[in-house]
Amino acid sequence: MPLTRKPVQSLARTIHIYSSMSLLLVMLFFAITGITLNRPDWFGAEGPERQQWEIEVPAFLLGQEDGSLRPDNQALVHYLRQQPGIRGLASSVDVYTVVEDGELLEGEASLDFKGPGYNASVYIDLLDRVAELETQDYGTIAWLNDLHKGRNTGEAWKWFIDFSALIMVLFIITGVIILLPKKRSVRSAMTWTGVGSVATALIYFASF
Repeated sequence: MPLTRKPVQSLARTIHIYSSMSLLLVMLFFAITGITLNRPDWFGAEGPERQQWEIEVPAFLLGQEDGSLRPDNQALVHYLRQQPGIRGLASSVDVYTVVEDGELLEGEASLDFKGPGYNASVYIDLLDRVAELETQDYGTIAWLNDLHKGRNTGEAWKWFIDFSALIMVLFIITGVIILLPKKRSVRSAMTWTGVGSVATALIYFASF
């Protein structure tokens, strides 16, 4: 059988060893955060830590054209990121205005910033150019849980999760390949695989 030949076994063993070591901390992270996600009541989940304050927004960030207000979205987001406590992925800027005879009577711009275990809301009064900012920090456990889920983490972290998952698949496959030449161990392993699969199915259906 090709998978039992020495070159294949040697390669599988090398991949198995180095993939397990390269993902040692990553696998521990996902294992531990699996528990924190499943049992939030064990870790004293509390409400978020909130902060609120106001800032003035420079007029040039809220440019007016043809009687309608059109904020410079990119520059506005960059300006807001400079404020202490503001971080994360920015949403699009929503603008609401009431204009009569070319005069702005009412106007508001709003956007959100989101990150793992964190979010911020920004509301800007376009008449007096004052922004109300509110941040909510849900703490370390929420931060770890959101990292586990890839929530509000950006593309780089999402790709890291995908890459880690592929390495884990390689780790499992190479473990099976290493086991194949050991006939006694294969029988025992297949038995435990069956027991584990049946137990998983039974627990799943019993939970409903």
